[in-house]
Amino acid sequence: MPDYDVLTIGAGHNALVASAYLAQAGLKVGVFERRAIAGGAVSTVEHVPGYQFDLGGSAHILIRNTPIVEELALERYGLEYIDVDPLFFAPYEDGDHLMIHRSEAATIEGIEARFPGEGEAYGRFLDEWRPFARTVRDLFLATPNPLKLGSAAMSGKAVPGDWKQALPRILKPYGELVDDYFREEKVKAPLVWMAAQSGPPPTEPMTSPFLLWHPLYHEGGMARPKGGSGMLTQALARHVEDHGGEVHTSAPVDAILVEGGRATGVRVGDQVYTARVVLAGAHALETFGKLLPEEHRPPAAKNMRVGNGFGAVVRLALSEPIRYAVHPDDAARRALQLICRDRAQVSAAYGDYLAGRPAADPPIIAMSFSAVDPTLAPPGGEVLWLWAQYFPYQLAGSRSWDEIGPEVEASILDAFEVHAPGTKDKVVGSLFQHPLWLERELGLFRGNVMHLEMSLDQMFALRPFLGGHAYRAPGVKGLYMTGASTHPGGGIMGASGRNAAREVLSDLRSPLAALGRALGRSSS
Repeated sequence: MPDYDVLTIGAGHNALVASAYLAQAGLKVGVFERRAIAGGAVSTVEHVPGYQFDLGGSAHILIRNTPIVEELALERYGLEYIDVDPLFFAPYEDGDHLMIHRSEAATIEGIEARFPGEGEAYGRFLDEWRPFARTVRDLFLATPNPLKLGSAAMSGKAVPGDWKQALPRILKPYGELVDDYFREEKVKAPLVWMAAQSGPPPTEPMTSPFLLWHPLYHEGGMARPKGGSGMLTQALARHVEDHGGEVHTSAPVDAILVEGGRATGVRVGDQVYTARVVLAGAHALETFGKLLPEEHRPPAAKNMRVGNGFGAVVRLALSEPIRYAVHPDDAARRALQLICRDRAQVSAAYGDYLAGRPAADPPIIAMSFSAVDPTLAPPGGEVLWLWAQYFPYQLAGSRSWDEIGPEVEASILDAFEVHAPGTKDKVVGSLFQHPLWLERELGLFRGNVMHLEMSLDQMFALRPFLGGHAYRAPGVKGLYMTGASTHPGGGIMGASGRNAAREVLSDLRSPLAALGRALGRSSS
């Protein structure tokens, strides 16, 4: 008898989501994680005494458009979400600002008051593209299938009117699509900057869907797990264990074992563990470049494109809350703070990146979630994250990230200081996560937080590569994949884990009752 029904490699949030569904369906699950804590890039540690630092993703937006939290009843395992509203706040150096609320009506009214005509345009943009955004969300919650993708796109439900008129807009760069709706750059910039979080620059063709997701921000909203982002993965780990599974930390998998063309287990140090199936939640480069025996590695895996880094984040412990010069009350602190003066700033930062240089004038997303969750900092204190783009992993010239890290960290804080004067004087501790740090500490190859570049040639049925899109490793029976390397990609969503669990359950011919309990009868 094998040790487990399912053996999961890695304890990132997608791996834990899949493991939770599989355990809930009655399978014996074992999770093996190399780090001392579960969670991967969705984890929280006390980096400075009294201050809880997230080590990866912090804004829980995508997962709010899935049924995962409800289906797994994660509130029973300690997950307490705090709704965040306003959603976005954009300050400008000339004293102006823009606020986007969860409420569409409040947002439209606020934009219209500051920029006449633009509020009405914002409402029209939401109405026209909401069906498309919902269609993309539904595709994210399903195993990618080229036929299903085409039929969903052409069904008539995705966009109103004639597809021949809509398609050119969908194929546009997202940095140009905003011109079809808005005149004011101060309205365009924050929308474009949020779309840029997937990676491709605003000038890249066929990237408009990253912008067209925007209507769903108002539907699902944004939230923070009380106690830190890692409380999501801690709840998932407790769920697995409560359903008879095991989560092993400080247990790095050294190899996937294959016998007769089938994955039979893993080797951890000098110990072998067997399973009916193996689910790899590691980075695809780790799975196919190290863990899987070379003779079983699919040739297409050599074509995966990771890119040259992405962004960097300065995490700060502050003695006092930040205050924005243009909007000093707490509403600005609660929102995601989008510091981007215009689209040209994003494009210039990407130009520096292409030249192998850290962005000289990076756009920033600031997050001060202690404004909604005081447990993250001591009384009166603040935690502040400054995520900036774009920063290459491989630098031009002879200098390394270990050398330039302190000066780049200082430059990001200097850029933020323009909008929130006095922040530097409040710093009591910091952590700078540059691309090399992200690779060393979190296993994010070349510092790409999305694992693989999120370009059209690596999305849907082409992620992580052609032939590996259905969460099954080609050529090796019983080996499955999940995580940001797979559809639908990076971000705190969990859809990959949910989809992968469905495929494992289907192949193991799990009883229909267990399948219904695990995934819900309305699953995609």
